[in-house]
Amino acid sequence: MRIARERVTVQPCATSANLGPGFDSLGVALDLRDRYTLEVTTGATEVVINGEGAGELPVDDTNLIVRTLRETLEWVGAPQIGVRLTCTNVIPQEAGLGSSAAAIVGGIALARGILQDPSAIDDQAMLEIAASIEGHPDSVAPAIYGGACLAYTEGEEVRAVRLRVANAADGRPVLRPLIISPNRTLSTIAARASLSPDVRRRDATHNIARAALLVHALAEDPSRLFAATADRLHQDPRREHMPQSVSLVHVLRSQGVPAVISGAGPTILIPADAPGDIARIVSEVVEDPDDWRLARVPLAQEGIRTVLS
Repeated sequence: MRIARERVTVQPCATSANLGPGFDSLGVALDLRDRYTLEVTTGATEVVINGEGAGELPVDDTNLIVRTLRETLEWVGAPQIGVRLTCTNVIPQEAGLGSSAAAIVGGIALARGILQDPSAIDDQAMLEIAASIEGHPDSVAPAIYGGACLAYTEGEEVRAVRLRVANAADGRPVLRPLIISPNRTLSTIAARASLSPDVRRRDATHNIARAALLVHALAEDPSRLFAATADRLHQDPRREHMPQSVSLVHVLRSQGVPAVISGAGPTILIPADAPGDIARIVSEVVEDPDDWRLARVPLAQEGIRTVLS
């Protein structure tokens, strides 16, 4: 496989995984996008990071985007290259908004963009490579396909389907996500380590029913989003790592708001319209309201974007 282009830019989007009961299987794409530009060189790896993660993320071959790019080139039998990578990051790091999924999907898209035959890495191949690196597919699938996605495995194969999301009677999208983020990070590895390997049958049954209901609520009946986002498997067990986030979810849900932990947290996602006094509720629950930010982020109808130069 030959390298045909010397410059390509990709724009991966943020994602929010789990959506409450859909642990490791459901996720949505959010229209909050990083921008990565690759220039093929003959020299050593150079990485420049602006915005989120600047001064913290690696700027050598251990950078996740570069590692993914190189693994993808090896996967298709393409030669390795000298890398000059410029990143403008707006997705918060380790916040539960898919920064690592964006880096992985972005790295694969950069490799695809410089190949003579980009069809060697179709979306299914991208999903398989991304899931093998990320470890689970629920955050990478919407980063590839956009919208709301259901990801699952079939044997050793990773699959994903894009879910239908209904519009309201006035034509507006039903999903108008609001994110509530503290100014702190949480390692996905640490968050997952707090989960028990054993699940009570009634809790498993609860989540199976709610995840199925969530698919229906998204496509046909948004009035059921509150019931459909109730989780018993992964949010409360992570309380020790993000006590304020979990407490805020409980307070919001006590008032009928379909709030969930976004990904591994600590960000909170409210997928549909939130009450007008949401800022007041936040200020009454958290210790330092000024340390939290609220932002309306539209659902991204398009996943990874590629600009060829």
